[in-house]
Amino acid sequence: MTRCSPVAWIALAIIAAPLAAAAHSAPTLQVGQPWSRPTVAGANAVGYMTLANHGRAADALVRVDSPLAVRVEIHASSMSGGVMSMRKLDRIAIPAGGQASFAPGAYHLMLVGVNRTLVVGDVIPATLSFASGARLKVAFKVGVGPLPDHDQAMSGRAMPAMPGMDHTPH
Repeated sequence: MTRCSPVAWIALAIIAAPLAAAAHSAPTLQVGQPWSRPTVAGANAVGYMTLANHGRAADALVRVDSPLAVRVEIHASSMSGGVMSMRKLDRIAIPAGGQASFAPGAYHLMLVGVNRTLVVGDVIPATLSFASGARLKVAFKVGVGPLPDHDQAMSGRAMPAMPGMDHTPH
């Protein structure tokens, strides 16, 4: 067995450290088309996106934080008997090689108590936290949908009331 000098071990550690860090930070989660709707200060905003998991292991979105909201909740919407209702979820599973879609009438993020009026063109910063420990920073662009900028011609207005929406505590 060959013995290495302390200098050789230090050199090996210096060379290996960046390689080890790169292996742990390989991106397997991706956020696509993050967007939100205009709303007024003090109201709630929504967050829509697609989360893709390019990894070999399932993961789950377990927490979302934004400096523009008192809190962010993960919700699922459903329609029953002509009434739209929402329920708060603890997590959204993202299967290995799969995705989860956050869209109107489905999964969405509820940004509770935004601290300023949000108009078309604004950006809502947020941090997504996953069961694996991964964290992604995302910017939800305020607009009318996941459309190219030139198609977002609506001026900054508050989100209209949604008749039939059940807002009972959950």
